Amino acid sequence: MNSNDPISVRYDYDRIAEDYARNIYRELQHKPIDRELLTRFAAAIQGHGPICDMGTGPGHVARFLRDTGADVFGLDFSPRMLELATRLNPDINFREGNMLALDLKDASLAGITAFYAIANIPADSLPTVFREMHRVLKPDGLLLLSFHIGNDVICPESLWNNPISMQFYQQQPERIRELLTGAGFNVEEITEREPYAPEVEYQSRRAYVRARKPANPDES
Repeated sequence: MNSNDPISVRYDYDRIAEDYARNIYRELQHKPIDRELLTRFAAAIQGHGPICDMGTGPGHVARFLRDTGADVFGLDFSPRMLELATRLNPDINFREGNMLALDLKDASLAGITAFYAIANIPADSLPTVFREMHRVLKPDGLLLLSFHIGNDVICPESLWNNPISMQFYQQQPERIRELLTGAGFNVEEITEREPYAPEVEYQSRRAYVRARKPANPDES
């Protein structure tokens, strides 16, 4: 199977889901910058409507947001990940979805978090993803997006001793800014950081982009 094929990516995540959850679910405990950005994000849209955590995986970001009082649900392409997320977070709703064609109404969300949700999406598909995110956000809605910084395509043969075929795409912050702007967003803030310790995460530099759908289309 083509490693860029979404079906192949879903198959890989279904297969590694148990190990992924075991290794990733509690990682925010060791990531103070991530927690601070998520807390500010949740506070900025408190009371304005639901948040969708896209690429939710085992639901750890959704869990953090719910614990701040946010109205959040999770979305993922992997049925097995969704099973685990529901088991770990029975008080949060999780649903299957594809960021290239979101089954969500126009202007229905106050916010979107997408932590590494674009890691497996080729560059030529990112404009579609960002247009879909823009479509489903309410005017003045917020997006908080994170990704690995770089120019490489990483092709690991395995994760946690599970063979995989999917590719992981690094991105440059300024290119992501351009694509988000092209999709209609106003980019408010880009935060970059060095990797945390090797026992916490993969050793790549990280970026977090906070972008807003303009309240008035003339503002974009």
